[in-house]
Parts: sequence; structure tokens; C-alpha cells
Amino acid sequence: MTEKSLSRRKFIAASGLGVAGAGLFSTPAISSGARQWKMVTSWPKGAPGVGVTAQRLANRITTMSGGKLTVKLYAAGELVPALEVFGAVGGGTAELGHTASFFWQGKAKASVFFTTVPFGLTALEHMAWINQGGGQELWDKLYQPFDIKPFMAGNTGIQMGGWFKKELNSLDDLRGVKIRSAGLGGELYEAMGATSVLLPPGDIYPGLQNGLIDAAEFLGPWSDRAFGFYKAAPYYYWPSFNKPNGTAECLVNRTAFEGLSDDLKSIVANACQSENAFGLSESDWENARALDDLIENKKVKVRQFPSGLLQRARELTPDMIDNFVSGDAMAEEILASYRTALSLSKSWVRVSRQPFFAARDV
Repeated sequence: MTEKSLSRRKFIAASGLGVAGAGLFSTPAISSGARQWKMVTSWPKGAPGVGVTAQRLANRITTMSGGKLTVKLYAAGELVPALEVFGAVGGGTAELGHTASFFWQGKAKASVFFTTVPFGLTALEHMAWINQGGGQELWDKLYQPFDIKPFMAGNTGIQMGGWFKKELNSLDDLRGVKIRSAGLGGELYEAMGATSVLLPPGDIYPGLQNGLIDAAEFLGPWSDRAFGFYKAAPYYYWPSFNKPNGTAECLVNRTAFEGLSDDLKSIVANACQSENAFGLSESDWENARALDDLIENKKVKVRQFPSGLLQRARELTPDMIDNFVSGDAMAEEILASYRTALSLSKSWVRVSRQPFFAARDV
């Protein structure tokens, strides 16, 4: 099964969006002299969460511009492969891309910090860092040599820990497990004795079926259910120590972006901002509904990671990240900013959300 074979109809049916979700923004007629841009993505068309967000973003830009800037979406594999979106946008094959930054650590090591970090910022904390704490400026600086301007453009929230074919009773059970993972989460699994395998989203389920991998982490219950991971790996683990946030990015070819009028630049930026907030609320709602369905109707075995495994993961994370960025000045600068944001957020969370949840959910 490839990205192409995962049809939009199948995903929309699985997500429950139907016509209402797909048609949230109608497409206006193309006006005379309009610009027509291509958006390439790392996702199968219509995939709940990221795929839905990508299409909605394309529709937002087209509609908000009154047809002056129309965007045609190409799902993973339709124009370029899932893991070649970054190069396609930077090279001008497409003006826009919708993807996740941690796929590009081989091109720009620090890109991983703009998706998620083990034991790191949650979705709201990450948005605060990007918007208020200097994160956007660092992100721009990181991608500028590639002729790319990045925006937050969707968020799937905190993830689940992953799908496993066999139950984990201790840290030892993780050793030798081949797990589909990405970014620093993959680095951490390697440090704990597993083997991290990076696969495009559309190749995860076939990989579980044919034995290429023994486990997989992707997103949350809404997206994971639609991909059918539960059919090949019945154990679903929490908490997501490796992916506490799920920021998706919109990549814009910088040269093309600078060629836009100021009003169209603002439309692209505001469309991304709107979709980022809407996507997070949508995922939070749909993940809760999908988890109930997986437990009650799909008989998925939801398990908590063994305490020893979590403790070891937490112990390994700081040094793992330090070693990862060592010798890369840009990555070291971004890590310092990220840690400052994390420390600041922790001081507030300790007296706000954390005690509130403890009091509310007794």
C-alpha cells in the first residue's frame, strides 16, 4: 500500500468529516491574472488530522484571497514523494508544502525542534515559544539558506506513545524492537535499545504487516485509527513521552513569497495561523472520540508504558539532545532558546494547569 492507494474517500469516511468537513471553504472562480500555486504534502490525501488540515489550508488561501492566489494540493506521491517535500519547495517545484519539520534533520539538524521534543513543550507551550519567545525568528533563520519561509499550519496535539505487536512489561522488552519513529523521538528509542526506522506515513501499515517494523508511532487515535494500525499491532501505549506536541508546518518558497503583494502575504500567514488553531481543537476533539471507539469497538489493548521505561527515557533525554546538537552552532542556539521557553512554561504550569487537572480529575 502506498500513499496514492489510501483514498480520500476512505479517510473521510473513517474520520466522520463527510461533506461538511471537506467543503468548509468553497473554492471561488479563478480571477483574471490570478496566481496558481502548487502545494505538495507528506500525507495521503484526506488523512484525518494532517491530510485534512493540508487541504483546508489550501482552501483557506484560495478563498481568503478571493481567487487571486489559488492553491492546488498534491498528496504524497502525486508530484513528489512524502519525504522530498522540503527539497521540492526550496527548489521551486512547488510554492507550498505541508509536512513536519523533523523529517528534515538530515538537511538542517535543528529542524526537529519545530515539530516536537521528548519531554518537551506541549502544543500551547510550543505556540507560545514560536509566537512570543523568538522561535519564529530562529525557524526563519534556519530555513533561509534553503529559500524557504516556514509557518505553523496545523497541530495534532499530544500524541500517543505508539503501537506495538507485543506487550511491553519492562525496558528490556524494548530492546531490539524495530519501531517507526522520527526526529528526536527516534534518537531516544535508539538510546533505549530499539531500532528507529523512518517511513513515510503511507508506508507504516504495510511495514507492520510485512514485518519490516515491530511497532510504530505516528499521531493520535483519530489519525492512527484511519491508517488501520490496530489491525497489525494491538497494543497502544501511553503517555507520549516522545511526542508531546504535533506541530505541522507550511513551507513557502521564499522567493515566491517575496513576490506576493503585501495583502497576499498576509493572507498566507493568517490562513496558516487560523488552520493551526482550528486543527488543534479538531484533533483534541476527534482524538477523544476515536480513542473511545478503538477501545470499545476495535478492542484495542491500551496500556501504560512500564514505569522503568519512562524513568530511563527521562534520564537519557537531556544528554541525548546535547549530543545530537553538539558541534552545530545553529542547533545549539535553537536548543538554548527552546530550553528557556520550557523552563519558563514549567514555572507557570506548576501553579496553573498541572494542579487544576489534579483537582478536576480525581
